[in-house]
Formats: sequence, structure tokens, C-alpha cells
Amino acid sequence: MNSKPYFLLLFTMVGLASCQSDPDTQPSGVGSGSNLINDGTWSIPIDQVHDGGPGKDGIPALESPLLIQASNANFLADFDLIVGYKSGDEIRAYPHQILDWHEIINDRTENENFAITYCPLTGTAIGWNRDLQNNTTTFGVSGLLYNTNLIPYDRYSGSNWSQIGLECVNGGLKGEKVDVIQVVETTWGNWKNMYPDTKVVSLNTGHSRNYGTYPYGDYKTNHTFFLFPVSPKDDRIASKKRVLGVINNNSVKVYKFDNFSGGVSSFYDQFDGEEIILAGSNIRNFMVAFYPFTEDGERLQLSAVSDNSSIIFEDENDNQWNIFGEAVNGPLAGSKLKQPVSFIAYWFSWSAFYDNVEIFEPL
Repeated sequence: MNSKPYFLLLFTMVGLASCQSDPDTQPSGVGSGSNLINDGTWSIPIDQVHDGGPGKDGIPALESPLLIQASNANFLADFDLIVGYKSGDEIRAYPHQILDWHEIINDRTENENFAITYCPLTGTAIGWNRDLQNNTTTFGVSGLLYNTNLIPYDRYSGSNWSQIGLECVNGGLKGEKVDVIQVVETTWGNWKNMYPDTKVVSLNTGHSRNYGTYPYGDYKTNHTFFLFPVSPKDDRIASKKRVLGVINNNSVKVYKFDNFSGGVSSFYDQFDGEEIILAGSNIRNFMVAFYPFTEDGERLQLSAVSDNSSIIFEDENDNQWNIFGEAVNGPLAGSKLKQPVSFIAYWFSWSAFYDNVEIFEPL
């Protein structure tokens, strides 16, 4: 396909949508650098940081969004992707339909201040703690991209952060690491089966957006089309294939949905000298990773449970563990499994951000 007209059409769609309810925000020129802070403090190559077009806050992040009951979320189909969050009895779904247009949702519960950061160009949904240096901040969309991935900025210091790199790359907090909050990406149908009492972000966001339309055309399925440069590229997997990456000591190993069959399956693996257990389902559209240890250090023999509920593991002592690694039944009820940092992303983004990425291949 001819990507230039497509890009111009795409930019027009996003830029005009950003201006519909934000008249004071005018899109800058694509790649103009008008939004680029060139102060010599970047820890990533500044010539690979690109101005995405709409400008700083041209894609408006949401704050404390209106939440509705699952029964009122008529705009969601069962196959639509959502980002699931759980903290105690607070269970929430953040639809891709909304994140595609806003990219960051700042939210809170009684116990946590967090942001759902989402980059539609790399397919990455990651929960971030909003507490920085004993201050609670919010994150916004800087309008900048590195390896076509979202660069959020924090409103406490004005520093820029790499979403996939999980650290501050420019500004006063440069070098600070992201405190990742656990989320699960799956379909709305699977999520509401697991958590029928979930709350959902409403379409009543205060912004005029066509949430029923994906704003990037066939980007998700066109494996050769990129809006901005990506380097290096690795063709071992199709570029836009969704895979789970597990990060350990800045090394990454990825797992494919093809590794999981049926309702739920699980397997143990060794990665970077650590034992991990993976669970997932290509039918229910989720993948998660844990260490097979409780936070108190007790090692468990876990096996998959497949009953369409939130329970995905059971162990030798009759404990049952949910998709967030929480023991919900049995002698260890209330305990949690240790968990590495992991999230789902398009394959190309893993190979662009991390060196020598391993791909799991079953024996």
C-alpha cells in the first residue's frame, strides 16, 4: 500500500479529533520537532525521538474517569480488548476503544494511585504507580515517540518517560524506574465472565471522540506498515503479532498465544536463571507470568485450572489462585504469588527495545 496518503489521512483523523473538544490545542507539524526538548539530557538517542504531530497533551489523558457497571457497557462486544485491574474488591476494565484515543488514564483506588498507560502503535498496556518521590502526580501524553512507542511525561517534574523502557529518559527524574502496577489484558467477554461485578470506564469522558472507530485504519494487521521509524527490526515473528514479554534483569523472553491451547494451560520455564510459570489461553485471549513462589518464599507446584472463572491455578495443598496471582481459596488464602514484570506487546517493539530477545519454543 501507499503509506504516505494513509499517514496523512491518519494524522488528519487524529489531529482533528484532538481538536474537536480541545480548541486551544493545535496540532504541530508531523516530525517538525516543535515539541522536542533538545536540552542534552536524553538517555536515549535524541535523533530517534520523533514528534508525533498532535503536540503535548494534543491526545488528552483522562483523570478519574466515570465508571459504570458491566451491565451498562453496551458499547463493548465480547471480543473487544480491555485492560483489567484489580485491587482488593476494586475491579475495573479500561477498554482499548477509549485508550486508543487517550493513551493514558490516571485513576485511583483507596489503596493505589495509578495510571493505565497504553500505546496503540506498539500494543502495550502497562500499569504505572503515580507516586513519585513522595508526591502523587499524573501522567500526560507528551506527543513524542521513541521507536514508535509512547513517551509519557509526569506533571510533577515535567520529565519524559519511556513506556516500554520503563524509566525516565529526559528531565529532572532521568534514570528513575517505573513502579509497575499489575494489569491483565484480555477480552471483555473473558473479563466479565471472571469478574461480573467489574466496573468499566464510560464513554462519557468529557471529550468528543468516535470511540466506535479504531483511529489507525489497518495498522494492527498490516505487518509492514509503521508510522514512525523502528530500529532494529527482527523478522523471527510477524511484526504486529501480540506476544507476552517477561523482563528479568533487563533481559526479555517472549511467549506466543500458540503456546497455550484450550481453556487454560500452563507450563514451567527457566529464564535468566529464574524459574517461572506461564498460564494462558488462546481461546480466552490472555497470558500471564509468575514465579512459583509466594511473597513469603514458599515454593508451590502449580497446575492449570480451566473453568472460565478467574481461578487459573491450583496447588498441591488445595489452594486456588486467580489470574492476579492471589490465593482465593485454601490454607494460603490472602497470599500472593511473586511476579516478574511482564506485558503483552507487538513483537517488533520487544526487539526494538531489548537486545537478544529470547523466544520460547516448546521442546
